[in-house]
Parts: sequence; C-alpha cells; structure tokens
Amino acid sequence: MHTPKLMLPTLLSLAMFAGAASAATTLVPPQGYYAPIEKLKTGENNFTCDAIPQPYTDKLVFRSKYEGSDKARSTLNEESEQAFRDATKSITTLERGISKVVMQYMRDGRPEQLDCALNMLTTWAKADALESKDFNHTGKSMRKWALGSMSSAYLRLKFSDSHPLAAHQQQAQVIEAWFSKLADQVVSDWDNLPLEKTNNHSYWAAWSVMATSVATNRKDLFDWAVKEFKVGANQVDKDGFLPNELKRNQRALSYHNYALPPLAMIASFAQVNGVDVRPENNGALQRLGERVLSGVKDPDTFKQKNGDKQDMTDLKIDSKFAWLEPYCSLYTCKPEVLENKHKMQPFKTFRLGGDLTKVFDPSHEKGDKGS
Repeated sequence: MHTPKLMLPTLLSLAMFAGAASAATTLVPPQGYYAPIEKLKTGENNFTCDAIPQPYTDKLVFRSKYEGSDKARSTLNEESEQAFRDATKSITTLERGISKVVMQYMRDGRPEQLDCALNMLTTWAKADALESKDFNHTGKSMRKWALGSMSSAYLRLKFSDSHPLAAHQQQAQVIEAWFSKLADQVVSDWDNLPLEKTNNHSYWAAWSVMATSVATNRKDLFDWAVKEFKVGANQVDKDGFLPNELKRNQRALSYHNYALPPLAMIASFAQVNGVDVRPENNGALQRLGERVLSGVKDPDTFKQKNGDKQDMTDLKIDSKFAWLEPYCSLYTCKPEVLENKHKMQPFKTFRLGGDLTKVFDPSHEKGDKGS
C-alpha cells in the first residue's frame, strides 16, 4: 500500500512514541549485569557439565533444622537438619550448580557451559518443579530461596552485552514462563503476613520476586517486591534493630546480618528502575547496615539489647557480607568499611546469583573463592 508522504512524520512520531513508551516500562538490572563474557576460550576444554539433579516435584514439606527449639528458633537440631539437607539436596544442588556454571560461562564463554546452564533450568521448568501447593513453612522458604538463586544467576545471561541467549530464545521462554509461575506462588506464599511473622524470610521472598520481575519484565512483581521492602524497612527501629530478629537469642546479630543481602539487593534494583527506597523510614536500610557493622565490631551492643551473648560463627564467613557490594553502591561507605570489603572480595554467594563483586565492584575483583 502506498503511504502519502504527509502521513510519514505522523507515523514516525507515533512509532517513536510507542518505542519510548515500551522502553520506559522495561525493567532493568544494575549496570554490572550487562558485562560481556570476559574471554572466549578455544582449544582444550576440560569443562564437564554435572548431571542435572532430579527435578523436585514432590510436596514442599520439610523438617526444620530448628525442630524442637523454643520460639526463638535459635538452637540447631542436628538430626532434623540432616533430614532437611537430605530431602532438599536436589534443590540446593541445582541452585549451586546454576550459579557456578553461569560464573564459569561468563568467564570462559564456552558454548557447552551455556548449554549446561540452560538444560538444567529447562529440565526443571518442563517438569513443573517446585510448584507444589502442598507446603509447610520450610518448604515455601526453599521455593523462594531457589527462585532467587536461579533468577539472579539467569540475569547475567539475559542482560549480558554478549547476548548469549540470542540463539536460545525457545529455552529462554520456557525458563522465564516457569520463573513467572514460581514468582506468583512466592507472592501468594508470603503476601500480607502479620508483622510479628514478617522477618528475614519475607525479605528473601521479596528479593526472589524482584530478580524475577526483571528477568520476566513484570512490573506487578517489581511493585510487590518494593512493597515488601517498605514493610521490612519500617520494622527497623530508631537504633537500627529489627525486633523480630532480636528474638533469635544468641543468633540475633547473625540474623540481622542475614536480613541485609535481600534488602540491599532490592534497593539497588529499585534504584536503577527509578524508585529510590533509601529514604524509607528515615533511612532505615542504612541504619540497619551501620548497626550490623558496629555489632560485628562490638557484639555486646546486641547482648545489651536482648540479653544474649552473640554466636559469631556465621560472621567469620566472608560471603555472609556480600550485601556490602550493593550497599556500598547505594551509600558512601566509610574508608574502614571499604578496606574490609576489599579484603573479603570477591563476594560469591549462590543465593544472590553468584559473583556480586563482578557486578558491583569489578575493578576490585581479585583471587578466586568458591561460591
């Protein structure tokens, strides 16, 4: 059909407007997720893809590692912890496996590594894994942890300037449709809990939904994650404590620290999409971060607050401080905090999708610690 010349500017401007509108609604991750593959390795290949763990399609009902503990849920039950680890082994094997192979692929660029990652995810997606509506608290916790691990590792592939998924669109659609279904279920699992039951689990659920919102470009999921962040931020008291984590007796400081990775990641993802959550509840996230950092230096501040000498075991593990990467991109961290951060780098943690130093502070990448 012949288009009159006078109509062309109008059509052009409409097309430009439509393009701008769709661009405005596209959710994006922080800049570091666009990193290209470091080097395309050729020649001898010693990469082997681990066997794909059996997709978990059973009911999500697991024993808690704190079984038999009082309401503080701070005393480990070794027998039930082992039962939990045995029952969830295929899930955590997948989480760790995806994180590891995506990191390897972003480093080496071998097609076999990409195939390995995508085959793992599509196998589980086609089996409708982790979708059971029959679950207990530990089961729904595993679902959101797994979703966060997988979605956040997948973001490295989806947004890389090397465009690794360009030739794998069919697999990408299968994976993203599955992530979308899991995210809907996670929202259903964790939405509108009473405040006394809203703790670090809700923050991790919100992180998994935030990562998935960007992987699937779903604004409704993004909005839910921001809403849950605000609930969490408004639980931080004027001194930077989280009342529901103070109840964890000797593990209160450890659980305050554990609440920070999902909150800091959500804040960094919100920021790049034009939503600044830092002012929420008078700068609650920064207050919480500073409280934890001062508590690590002087745990007695927590003992004075809840009466329990703090167990520092977890806080001797560098990867537990991976939240410093997004946090120090949101705030100006003090020189001593930056110095400690650089000593602990690189931060690799599979529940946040792998190597966060590569994403947030690539100029300080050094050495090679496992994930």
